[in-house]
Parts: sequence; structure tokens; C-alpha cells
Amino acid sequence: QVQLVESGGALVQPGGSLRLSCATSGFTYDDYVIAWFRQAPGKEREGVSCITRGDGSTYYTEAVKGRFTASRDNAKSTLYLQMNRLKPEDTAVYYCAARRENSAYCPLVTSGAKDEYTYWGQGTQVTVSE
Repeated sequence: QVQLVESGGALVQPGGSLRLSCATSGFTYDDYVIAWFRQAPGKEREGVSCITRGDGSTYYTEAVKGRFTASRDNAKSTLYLQMNRLKPEDTAVYYCAARRENSAYCPLVTSGAKDEYTYWGQGTQVTVSE
């Protein structure tokens, strides 16, 4: 049974940093592509970063390039999203997601990207405000 559980969301000031975690179970990273999405109030869920199966190449949406770093710890079956230089527009519920995959395909920024993921966590709230 595939499960994903996010944690680490908090209230943080602009310019601050935060690290989100996503504990996973029921699958191996050799067979699944994994991703971080976020959803702000009144907006659609959007892709933030994805990590390919196997070698774990990472990809980012333009809005977070240079500020966010996604990683995974195979031994701990945990994903991380290190977020630096946070901005108020980063405020959202952050989700991790997984999809079984046998190639380097990594859905992220296309309009239907979120629909390509099968498994989702419950989300964790990140609020960037004074």
C-alpha cells in the first residue's frame, strides 16, 4: 500500500527557510517518479519539483529555481524540499505525490501534470508572512 505523509510546514518570515519532509512507504524510488506540488487559496495545484525514478534527476518550476532544492533519502524512504529565500507568494499547502514509471518521464509544469500522479499525501501548510 503506497503512502505519503508530509510534515514540516510552518509560518515563516519572508527571506526565511524551511525544510519539508515526505515519509513514503509501499514503493521503491527505482520504480516511481515523485514530485512536490503546491496549492494556494483560490488557485490550481501547481508543480514545484519532480525527481525521476532511478538516478533521481531533479526538475523545478521557474518560480522556485535557485531557491528550492528537492532530494530523497533512499535509506529513510523520505523526500525533502529545502526552501530558501521564501516569499509571500510561496504560501500554499504543499503536497508530495508519486506515480509508477518505467522511464525518465517527470510530469511537472504541463497543465495536466497533477492528474498524472496516482498517489498523494495529505499536505502541509506553508505560510510566508511578517
